Amino acid sequence: MRSFAYLIILFLSLATAVAGPQEEIRTMPDSRVREAVELMTGFAESTGLSSKRPQQRYLWTDAFAVCNFLGLSRATGKQRYTELALRLVDRVHHTLGRHRGDDPRTGWISGLSEQEGEQHPTRGGLRIGKSLPERKPGQVFDERLEWDRDGQYFHYLTKWMHALDRLSRSTGQPRFNAWARELAETAHHAFTYLPLAGGPRRMHWKMSIDLKRPLVASMGQHDPLNSYITYVQLHAAAAEFPRENAGPWLSDEIRQAKAMIAMDDLTTADPLGIGGLLMDAYRLEQLLRQGSMADLHLLEVMLEAPLAGLRSYAASSELQLPAEYRLAFRELGLAIGLQAVRLMAEAANRDPIKFHMNDDLNRRLYELVRLRLRELTQYVPVGERIESFWRAPEQRRTQTWSEHRDINEVMLATALVPEGFLVLPPPDFSSPDRGGR
Repeated sequence: MRSFAYLIILFLSLATAVAGPQEEIRTMPDSRVREAVELMTGFAESTGLSSKRPQQRYLWTDAFAVCNFLGLSRATGKQRYTELALRLVDRVHHTLGRHRGDDPRTGWISGLSEQEGEQHPTRGGLRIGKSLPERKPGQVFDERLEWDRDGQYFHYLTKWMHALDRLSRSTGQPRFNAWARELAETAHHAFTYLPLAGGPRRMHWKMSIDLKRPLVASMGQHDPLNSYITYVQLHAAAAEFPRENAGPWLSDEIRQAKAMIAMDDLTTADPLGIGGLLMDAYRLEQLLRQGSMADLHLLEVMLEAPLAGLRSYAASSELQLPAEYRLAFRELGLAIGLQAVRLMAEAANRDPIKFHMNDDLNRRLYELVRLRLRELTQYVPVGERIESFWRAPEQRRTQTWSEHRDINEVMLATALVPEGFLVLPPPDFSSPDRGGR
């Protein structure tokens, strides 16, 4: 039995007349959208999504790609991009939710039966999609090789949770958010732990495919923060579901994740890390606007944390280097984060948050948020400079680009049309024509 998402794809294929990509490009006046269409069309072809080529699934890249397709569907009015997002979710679950072809284990990594696995494809987590098999028990740790070994990364899983939730919010289908919450519950309880020596809960950086042993035991700097915001996002959408929809509520996970956040240790000089903080800050800001239980003080801290790293990065010579000495996807992560700053600043100027504004503390906090946004806005041109550099075809002829072509092209498309990844449409599962229940 094929998955529910695949049935939707078949329905859309029959119901929607699909225009060719070149025809669609000619009808779109915005050069950024046209370029994003070309990039995502090439990604779909080269990774086996829209062609008969072997599946090349990689969880981080595919999460951004799902959101990009949703953004392009909205930007162009073409349903075929929503169809591609649905198809990609199905391919990821049937590739990264199952054991590798070179693994003696077979079937769903959750251990569920074929039928149960189709109904709950994220119950066992999802593989990263690395080229090498995971490190075996007792095998010597090699830091260089570990980057190319499979397993599960928590921060990749949260990207997929976000992509599934965006699909629910865009299509009105609660099932995708339910799968995201099942993934959140599984990942949280596998990755987090209470140290034997005592102290607060912590989480591992990388786990084995079956989630039974840590492969890298250290904790990612922003993983607790990322988990908290993602869980709140999923919880907020689930609250709008029809009552008969089941799935974990994540209340305990939200509480535990928030307790792990080290708010005085969020600063980073890494461009991708800075970008991730800014993307998460925008998600938190939108959740606050939508009336969730998110934290205004945390938002202010998250907007302050990137400032030192941005000052250092903007003053460095890194953006002066030729393309062969640069990693595009790391820089593009920063560019996407700075797009989030632009959207936040526009929203704050257009429609300031008015919740609890009779509270003096909240008023002061929100003024600090607006001050931080003004400080961050001066760095938006840095993101524009990064985009401009990597949009030039001559900069994409280097080995460093081609070695990471899929992730580079997908994240460039995100930077060009960021709303698909960054914007959280308020959940509405009540309209029958949007697929509710």
